[in-house]
Amino acid sequence: MPDRIKGRVSVVVTNYNKGAFLIECLDGIARQSYPDWELIVVDDASTDESARIAEEWIEREREGALAGRECVLLRLPRNVGYSGASTAGLYLARGEYVAAHDSDDLSDPERLAKQVAFLESHPAIELLGTNYAVIDENGRKGGKAGWIRYGEQIGKVYRSGGHCICHGTLLIRGSLFDRTGGYTRALPGAEDYEFIAKRLNPKADNAENLPEVLYYYRQYPGQRSRLYYGKNRGGRE
Repeated sequence: MPDRIKGRVSVVVTNYNKGAFLIECLDGIARQSYPDWELIVVDDASTDESARIAEEWIEREREGALAGRECVLLRLPRNVGYSGASTAGLYLARGEYVAAHDSDDLSDPERLAKQVAFLESHPAIELLGTNYAVIDENGRKGGKAGWIRYGEQIGKVYRSGGHCICHGTLLIRGSLFDRTGGYTRALPGAEDYEFIAKRLNPKADNAENLPEVLYYYRQYPGQRSRLYYGKNRGGRE
């Protein structure tokens, strides 16, 4: 297994037919104040213009936000689903830390800096989320999430079968993924929950959430979570 690059954050953006929001998502990553990040975009055989949009954005930013950075655009030849695309992105990540990011959502410019600073000062924590606010398809901001939990409450929630970490806000230690592997294919629509609750295992008290809103989760007709549940379930594509 290749050595991970100390201090680097690999931002893994998975995308399927989110071309309408992709530039806004990538611009938000480009504005991160944290200096050492790489970008991995996995396009899951989109049928819209997503792949072209991502390719053109990357080319445009080669001398801008991406100057001197590693950047990978993986265009899958066939649609493998959320779990397959996400796992492919994780295997391409070289950073000491790996950030999840859905392609229709936004990150605050201070997200990575604040999450990395916390993990560097709390060596026992291996997965770190944040609170988030909802935005609509036009970017209008709504309320702060009320289901996020903190400290020892996180382990209690997961031990009781609950959920309290938003997948899109995750920053994990790469070493945690190296031990656990990627997303299941057995639970369509709940891959992100299983990844957190079972594989990353916050029941072992290795998890925390930052109370600040550092992520903006987009709710709109046609989003993936509504196809499975009819309503927001917190941080799904």
